[in-house]
Amino acid sequence: MSYDRLSPQDSVFLHIEDDHQPLHVGALAYFERQPFLDAEGRFDLARVRRRIESRLHLVPRFRKHIMKVPFDQGRPIWVDDADFDLTYHVRLTAIPSPGSEAQIKLLMDRIQAQLLDRRRPLWEIWFVEGVEGDRIGLIQKTHHALIDGISGIDVATVLLDLEPDVEDADPEPWTPEPPPEASTLLVDSLVERAVEPAELVRSARAMVRGPQQAVERISQVARTVVDLAHRTPSAPWNVDVTPHRRFEPARIELDRAKALRRAAAERGSDLAKTTLNDVVLTACTGAMRTYLLERGDDVPEGLVYRAMVPVSVRDVSEQMALGNRVSMMAADLPVGDPDPIERLRFVHTHMATRKDMGTAVGADALMELTGYAPPTLLGLASRLAVRTMPLNTVITNIPGPQMPLYCLGAKMLEAFPYVCVVDGMAMIIAVISYDGKLAFGLSGDRSAVPDLEVLAASVEGAFTELEEALGVGAKPKPKRKPKPRAAAKRSGGRTRKASTAS
Repeated sequence: MSYDRLSPQDSVFLHIEDDHQPLHVGALAYFERQPFLDAEGRFDLARVRRRIESRLHLVPRFRKHIMKVPFDQGRPIWVDDADFDLTYHVRLTAIPSPGSEAQIKLLMDRIQAQLLDRRRPLWEIWFVEGVEGDRIGLIQKTHHALIDGISGIDVATVLLDLEPDVEDADPEPWTPEPPPEASTLLVDSLVERAVEPAELVRSARAMVRGPQQAVERISQVARTVVDLAHRTPSAPWNVDVTPHRRFEPARIELDRAKALRRAAAERGSDLAKTTLNDVVLTACTGAMRTYLLERGDDVPEGLVYRAMVPVSVRDVSEQMALGNRVSMMAADLPVGDPDPIERLRFVHTHMATRKDMGTAVGADALMELTGYAPPTLLGLASRLAVRTMPLNTVITNIPGPQMPLYCLGAKMLEAFPYVCVVDGMAMIIAVISYDGKLAFGLSGDRSAVPDLEVLAASVEGAFTELEEALGVGAKPKPKRKPKPRAAAKRSGGRTRKASTAS
């Protein structure tokens, strides 16, 4: 029997999750308020739920929960939730009006710190009333085993609309399919595990028939292993996490990043192929440097941190497919370099080299191999890898839609991504581009990074520093108008003296 089984990569997020480190991703978004109100001026939650219910057939896993294989003899499967209750997943709450961003961030911290219930589909949406500026807040959380960043954007595009005037549709009939018997699932999983090694042997034989492709694939994996073995200095946030969270947003106009990319490309041949991602990584590097200096930490000139930069390996045919199709690339960040242009040059050269090495593809191949490991071994290896991987943080840059999205006619004004922190990595930076803006979502452990707002504020400073160094947005100095000679003679030189004093 065929099952909708979690991939090895999806399973890793279940194995790593613990009471003190929930493994879900999410967002904080703001919408216009008026379109959500009914005739009496109240938030129309029933209509919102109907709209979401009418789209759930497009994302069927949002009505499924996880079923474990007995004795952990196989990766879990997705099964329909016979007791699916949309009112549990789509909720309404409020903060005292007019609620400031500081207040909604506190609510965001509390909601994101809570584990999702594995007995139910692994997602929640909270609408928040009372937000200042005549806005509605939205706090969303979805387990990382269900989606990655790129597929999350696909889902948002389905649940939201590209135009404000979209008529409500009736929800499609849905009848949950019964789950398999536990004994049947166990037998099928054992048979599947027995077959997989045979598939591995057949793959090896195919490699022999195509030696060139085999050599390239093995070389990619080898380069990845060597790359990940590189040690890195510890950062203040490289500690175990508590169950408590902090979240801070930062806002940058996308045009500013594009202008920096163009200015860098015009500066010289070594920066001719600078990417937006290079600019974002450099800004994050500068922000971390400023944060460390603000703390009074020693920042030696040669200090280099290392970030995991997720890379999507999802192709066009996999759009709207849930689950994780991401690999990883280790990016070196020259936090110790005081020159912002040199930081950009370092990041650009380093990332170009990493892409040429094919380490992201190699990491994907390593993840595929875990599909042949017993689930218990996979769980132990996952926990060990997180604790021992030589990384300081994660920086994920997600390309989002560059047009406004709507929900029931309400425009989504802003959206800030949230990525979970884990033991050894108590601060993570996520970035999404949406409708002409770069939205930074900084997540951290409340104890390890109590001053996360300093790091968030440093993002703006890092972009300004790059702009000043590259001459972006600099206004030309106004030319001084020559003084009429006749006026100067009549004043006996007083005009010249006043000008000098000024």
